[in-house]
Amino acid sequence: MIIAITMHEAAHGWVAMKLGDRTAYLQGRVSFNPAKHIDPFGTVILPAALFLSTGAMFGWAKPVPVDFRNLRNPRRDMILVALAGPMTNILLALVCLLLLKGVGFLPGPGQAWVGQNLTAGIQINLFLAVFNMLPIPPLDGGRVVTGLLPPRLGQRFAALEDKGMMILLTVFFLLPYLFDHMGLGGLNPMRWVVGVPVALLYDILMKVTGLN
Repeated sequence: MIIAITMHEAAHGWVAMKLGDRTAYLQGRVSFNPAKHIDPFGTVILPAALFLSTGAMFGWAKPVPVDFRNLRNPRRDMILVALAGPMTNILLALVCLLLLKGVGFLPGPGQAWVGQNLTAGIQINLFLAVFNMLPIPPLDGGRVVTGLLPPRLGQRFAALEDKGMMILLTVFFLLPYLFDHMGLGGLNPMRWVVGVPVALLYDILMKVTGLN
């Protein structure tokens, strides 16, 4: 989880730097040091509170600062910066899958431990990639939609960012929690909106790596 989130955030800053904006770089955010990306509330307090109250975990890292005015082509580059995080997670999942092919060469006691960690890496990275591509600001998918929409519509859509986290918490965590306590555990939007694409993406990577 730490590797997945850290590289996700660093990728945003690195791509922004390559496209003309050094804001994240100057603030030390193009870094593989997890401490650089910790948001006290989103990374520590909220996940702990949700886990203790519902058993689920949800949170976020400190947003990577990007001044889109510095980008060479702001509308196009906004999309590329947003895609950098999820694409990095997909690449990490692919690396974990490829490494799984070599687990059998390890000594017996280490095979299970390494295999479990690589499997967890695949699951976590695919979840982060798909979840972050949901078209809801301030997720990466919301930024992509903002960049694709005509400027005036894009500005209106981006204005939903202040309400975005509340929408996500309500739809994906509060409602499933209430449904579960009402005996309606099957009504879980996370399974449909995120779980199905994750499974599909996993199957695609399995075919690409020849592990299916």
